[in-house]
This record gives sequence, structure tokens and C-alpha cells, in this order.
Amino acid sequence: MKIAIVGASGAVGQEFLRILSENDFPVDELLLFGSERSAGRTYPFRGGLTFPVRVLTEEARDFEGVDFAFVSAGASVSKQYADVITSGGAIMIDNSSAFRMDSDVPLVVPEVNGADAFDAPRGIIANPNCTTIQMVVALDPIHRISPIRRVHVATYQAASGAGATGMQELEQQSRELAAGQAPTVAKFADQLAFNLIPHIDVFTDNGYTREEMKMHFETKKIMHAPKLEVSATCVRVPVMRAHSEAIWVETEEPVSIETARYAFASAPGVVLVDKAEALGYPMPLHAAGTDPVYVGRIRADLANPRGLSFWTVADQIRKGAALNAVQIAQYILKHRQ
Repeated sequence: MKIAIVGASGAVGQEFLRILSENDFPVDELLLFGSERSAGRTYPFRGGLTFPVRVLTEEARDFEGVDFAFVSAGASVSKQYADVITSGGAIMIDNSSAFRMDSDVPLVVPEVNGADAFDAPRGIIANPNCTTIQMVVALDPIHRISPIRRVHVATYQAASGAGATGMQELEQQSRELAAGQAPTVAKFADQLAFNLIPHIDVFTDNGYTREEMKMHFETKKIMHAPKLEVSATCVRVPVMRAHSEAIWVETEEPVSIETARYAFASAPGVVLVDKAEALGYPMPLHAAGTDPVYVGRIRADLANPRGLSFWTVADQIRKGAALNAVQIAQYILKHRQ
């Protein structure tokens, strides 16, 4: 297998390297690409050889023989280089928002709609937004019992969602405030340390942010449920890594708490942490650096007789980005004829 990583020096690119190494993904040849700023850096892989980052160019021969290209360098880069990357037959698994809602590009979470990966006429498969991935992994077990009509979700998104610079800014602000200094604000809309910011991405005409609308549209596409309604409020919180979500669902028929717990406990990619005792629930502190979507605080919705409420936590850089992309490739390798 010949594998390429585009955006290798970024937070998600580095996670690609770790996950490919940890999962014993079949890699016979590894190519790393990045910007001119990161060109020349070298990174070790599987404790053996180091690999240099080369500048991403328009040269199609750079991707000759590549089987999978994991791309996480931003939507503009993905759009500019997609034809170059796929020209030699590579499957491009793209982590940006560039192609997610294109009708001829599948949007895939393997636990939910893995088979969609085989309907990729352009050779491009889109990785969903991190918050959407986490949510649909938790929604799917309930949806299979009784179709979900409506979802309300409030997200609590860590600094990692803004990349390495976001995490660095949270650290810097914490140090500055502890020293009695004014915090540096550059990456986020306002001070994040010791604060909450109900503003992720730009606002749209309907008053929702683009991040919130991603959850609305992407969930419908992944779950093949055009009538499913999703309303989100996305909040940046002063957590370093791992996103949390409070989710309320309305199903066509009532689903009991016991049935929901069994469904979550049996679902691929889900770990149930739901005990009525201290620390018997998921928290980002414990989820950081791990693979599953953790689910807990499962309750009947007191405002809706067909409603359930639950809490989810997942590592945004792993399951919310790099891990999901690698799992797409693994699904293809396992199931292709």
C-alpha cells in the first residue's frame, strides 16, 4: 500500500501518522506533503525511518501509485489539488468541508453508512465535521430501533477543534491570566480561557453559525434521512481536547431507557458510561487521546413523551477527524470485492 498524507505537519496530519502506526495499517510506502513553510521537516513512523515533508505541487506524478491520500490542509487546498491527488487512481479521503455536500461525493462514518464509500465516482470521500461524526455514531443505534424525527444538540467544543494554534492560544491565555496579564486573543472570537464562546465559524443569514448548519445538513446526508430535523447550538469551551455534546432526540415510537442503554452498549464505536454515581459519566478529561464515542447521562426527556436525552464525549482529533478517515480506508479494504 502506498499512502499519502497531505497537511502532515498539522494537528490532524500528526494524528494520521500516530493512528496509521498504532493500527498496523498496511503501509509499504509513505509520502508526506505540506506547505512551503513545513517542507523539509521530518517525522518518524513506526519507530523506524523518518520521512520528509515535501511541498504539495500540481505535479500529478507525485501521486502516481498512491492507494489512499488522507488530506487535512483546508478546503481551499482540497479544492485546488483534488484532481491532482486522484489523477492516478488514489482514493482521496478529505477532512475539509470542501466536498461534504456534493451529491457525487459520499460523506462517510463507517459505523453508520460505511457502504456509501463505494459510491465515489470522483475518487473523493468526505470526512464529516467532527461534531457530526460524534453525534451520528450515537444517534444510529437509536435510529435503528425507532426512526428519529428530531434532534436538538448543544455542543461543548474543545480548543483542539481550532487546531494546534487553538490549543496553543488556550495555554497562552491561561498563563497570561494567571500572571495578571491581559490575554492574547487571535484565534478565537474572544478570550477562551475561563470563558465560553457561543460562536464557532461564521454566522449565516438565519442566525445560526456555519458550524451549526453543518450538523443540520451533514446528519441528514449520512443517515439517509432527509426529513430528519437537526437544530444545534455550538459553543467553544476552555477544554484542551475532546468535544462534548448534550443531545435530545424525538423518535417515532417511545424508546425505553433500558432499550437505549442496551443499544448503546452493543453499538460499534460506542462505549457506555452511564452509572448513577459520582464520575459515572463521560468527561473530556478522560476521553482525550482515545478512540470511542462515550455515551452517558441517558434519561427520558421530561418535555417529550417520545424523547430521550443523553451526553456524548469524543476526541475531536481522533474520532472526529483522523481516526474516522483511517476507518473509512479500513472499511474499503475489508469489504471491497
